[in-house]
Amino acid sequence: MYTSPTAWVANGYSAALETWIGVGEPGKLAATMREPIPLAERKLDWIFIGFFLINFGFITYIVDIEQLVIADPSSFEYPIWPPPILVDLVHWWGESFDPVLLARPAWWRATIWIDAILFGPFYAAALYAFITAKDWIRVPCFLWAGLMFANVTIICFEEMIGTTPTPARAIVLMANAAWWTFPMFLTWRMWAAGEHPFTRETGEKTA
Repeated sequence: MYTSPTAWVANGYSAALETWIGVGEPGKLAATMREPIPLAERKLDWIFIGFFLINFGFITYIVDIEQLVIADPSSFEYPIWPPPILVDLVHWWGESFDPVLLARPAWWRATIWIDAILFGPFYAAALYAFITAKDWIRVPCFLWAGLMFANVTIICFEEMIGTTPTPARAIVLMANAAWWTFPMFLTWRMWAAGEHPFTRETGEKTA
């Protein structure tokens, strides 16, 4: 039996209306409601929260900022931020283990700008999303993981076989290990959880 396109449209609107008023097929146009998974049930996420907090509060806006506000560690005046004791700590690390940190070539400073402009805001957003169970952080997590893994790989190549190699390879590799492993760890966490890493279905339906 032939059915005109106009009838198809009419039937579609009729089915939608029936569903909205509750007399049509249950759930036909309804979406399943979701609820946040409490942080107490997401114990693994405390590890990520700790990692993001360290990065936001120390690495990005102390260690990295020092490398942006002091162009030449051999001749400088202490800036307003970071505090002098932390500036000295960064320079001690560079003098003892990490000469490229003190050399600060252009490509190195580029990675620091990426950290300050992109990673810092990501850490703030990730802290909020992981604590309050916001699924929208999933895709930014993948982007951060890929860029961070690439950055650290490039940096460690320089540290091992570049023009300013470290005199303490084992120490530098261990110091950078977290920024290799956490991108992979976070990718697994977001991928394994599917599209909704922080919420679950309630069983109820909503239009």
